[in-house]
Amino acid sequence: MLPERLIFDHHSAKMKDNLIAHINKFVELDEAEIQQVCDSVNVVAVKKKQFILKADEIYRANYFITKGCLRLYFINRNGNEQITQFAIENWWITDYTSFETGKPSVYYLQAIEDSEVISISKKAYEELLLKVPKMERYFRILLQIVHTASMRRFEYFRDQTDEERYRHFVSLFPGFVQRIPQYMLASFLGFTPQFLSKIRGKKVKP
Repeated sequence: MLPERLIFDHHSAKMKDNLIAHINKFVELDEAEIQQVCDSVNVVAVKKKQFILKADEIYRANYFITKGCLRLYFINRNGNEQITQFAIENWWITDYTSFETGKPSVYYLQAIEDSEVISISKKAYEELLLKVPKMERYFRILLQIVHTASMRRFEYFRDQTDEERYRHFVSLFPGFVQRIPQYMLASFLGFTPQFLSKIRGKKVKP
């Protein structure tokens, strides 16, 4: 599990302000509820390539990114990394199955860039939902968004060619594509880095 390098002072407060601003897009918190949220989380710095968690460990926290980029991946039957999710600023990321059940995960969670994240432990999460019921609605809305995105990704794999899938992803996240290594993007989209190079070089026929 991630050895937490906690961040203190006004920078920590600013990061928590970012989280509160995100929450308030979905539910409106009063001052007492904001304080409850801030008291429930930790602010952590993560170095590039550092693992927050690895396979066979239990995901005991959920992570909100205030700066940087993380990836969630597993090792497939061919021994290759298969990325299932990226997370950048204002996104949450964890293995929700492990987080909810307390069972070991098959996933690795790793920083792609130097990152700063806000973590909430499973225990603090459960206590927060009891103290601030609005947070249950907030996390439910986020899970609905994640589920919808997962279903759409499945549809893209089913209905689109590799090139169409790449072009569509770039149109949705043009800035993000420039931040991640080519082999990671290829892994996420389901094809080889060589094929991605051909697409970028416009060598693939439409």
